[in-house]
Amino acid sequence: MAEPSPASWTVADVEADRSWIYPLSAAHGASLLAAVRGAGDLDKPILAWRRDDFDIGAAIPTLAAAFAEVRDGRGMALVKNLPRDGVTPAEFRLMSWAIGLHFGVARPQNRASDYLTEVKDVGVTYRSPTGRGYSSNAELDFHVDSADVVLLSCYNQAPVGGMSMCASAATAYAVVKAERPDYAAALATGYAFSRNGEEAEDEAPWYATPICSVEDGRVFCKWNRNRIQNAQKLAGVPPLTQVQREAMEYFDAVLRRPKNMFCMHLAPGDLQILCNQTMLHSRTSFQDHADADKKRTLYRLWLARPDSRRLPESWSVYFGTVEPGTVRGGMKGQHYDDERRQFDARQAEAVGMKVA
Repeated sequence: MAEPSPASWTVADVEADRSWIYPLSAAHGASLLAAVRGAGDLDKPILAWRRDDFDIGAAIPTLAAAFAEVRDGRGMALVKNLPRDGVTPAEFRLMSWAIGLHFGVARPQNRASDYLTEVKDVGVTYRSPTGRGYSSNAELDFHVDSADVVLLSCYNQAPVGGMSMCASAATAYAVVKAERPDYAAALATGYAFSRNGEEAEDEAPWYATPICSVEDGRVFCKWNRNRIQNAQKLAGVPPLTQVQREAMEYFDAVLRRPKNMFCMHLAPGDLQILCNQTMLHSRTSFQDHADADKKRTLYRLWLARPDSRRLPESWSVYFGTVEPGTVRGGMKGQHYDDERRQFDARQAEAVGMKVA
């Protein structure tokens, strides 16, 4: 009998074994900050930086272990002690980017084809047809992002709320299969997802893919309630069947059972890394600081990884390719230009990846 995957966990599991937490030593954190401060002009365009501009070698073993945990372990890792005291937002942002340059190829994330986004409340309405949760203070649905892994580095945290919530898709799907096999079967059928108005010229405004798929015994999950609901408002989208709707509700309820939903408070200097194939994440609503300099601020990076797995064929519609070790995923958006293509090709060569 096959051993259960470590990515299939409960809250009791991750609380009992904290080996998914990777603290940087003070010396390694200091070397990381020194690499950023010694690299040059902080106002340099983000895509102009190269991997070799940052000598972060001392911190690499700890960071590499965290990425290995995300791929082969729990599907999530928390790196603690990124330098924060006395560090400016620009320095912290570039530190996050420097880490990304050493561990994969960053992917665009929105209509503007931004490769590094600031997670900060700017008054966006999350439930609007084009709303994005990272620009609001709302509680978010459980979801995955559109790249192999997502990195969230915390610069400032809110005084109230803003807890990070994580749940194992493999655990939740197994529960649904055991309790309601009819719903598990429905989750494996095609659901339409809206691109929320961020599609490129050659992309349709929606695509269809199963919520849960199994490839080589591993559960892959594409889940974003908001985008499924938004897709139902678009022309040409097949209406959800009654059993599909019920399956969605049941799956979400299983994710939110206290024994399945793990909550953590990201502190300034924390770097959360999550697998977007097995790890569902969310966030509670928050009340922010009145002082603009203290407002909740995180930096989000999506990465295609050199050691990525082959994806289910159905994922090609939004990842571009299912081939492992290939630059894939992201939202091309409406400004994916020659500068971005050149960055992708240059960075792929630097980390030994193929360009689709």
